[in-house]
Amino acid sequence: MTDVTGSGTPMIDLEPAARRIALLAEGVTNDQLTAPTPCPGCAVRNMLGHLIGLSVAFRDAGRKELGETTGTPPNAVVPDIEDGESWRTELPQRLDELTATWRDPEAWEGMTQAGGLTFPAAEAGRVALNELLIHGWDLARATGQPYDPDTLSLEASYAMLAPTANERPPGGPFGPAVEIPADAPLLDRVIGLSGRDPSWKP
Repeated sequence: MTDVTGSGTPMIDLEPAARRIALLAEGVTNDQLTAPTPCPGCAVRNMLGHLIGLSVAFRDAGRKELGETTGTPPNAVVPDIEDGESWRTELPQRLDELTATWRDPEAWEGMTQAGGLTFPAAEAGRVALNELLIHGWDLARATGQPYDPDTLSLEASYAMLAPTANERPPGGPFGPAVEIPADAPLLDRVIGLSGRDPSWKP
């Protein structure tokens, strides 16, 4: 938590997690685009497409510009990138827009919509951060790059994922939590809570 709005709503800075994704994307080679990721059935190119799409969706959610980008369920289509190099400029641009939007205290106030669901904007901001952090790990693992998220982002994701670890319905955004030792690094515990195996390799 880096700040609070006038009404006391906690704010989180999305920029560190977004910056790591942008750096990871720079390291993705074209021959890695079809490589598998920790998400079943999701190749690197699909993960990059998802990151672009979620950046747009949560940008619009923060702006309260509700419509197709915020009203479409995440599993409605398989995300992808266009052939060519346009994603290399589009992804960092969308990430910058996302982080700038959620630096505005008004983004955290009231209700909004994302993934076709209506819920408090403060919760949407935390979901956006968690999406960036978890999918950053996905991208790093799939492409063999190091990943070292900041502690504040990890703590925020852990706080969001832990309460529902044993109550997830089938078909939800996260699978059953993977049991991780309590003394494991915080990143491993967060990844386990997301339903992923921290030891996953391509």
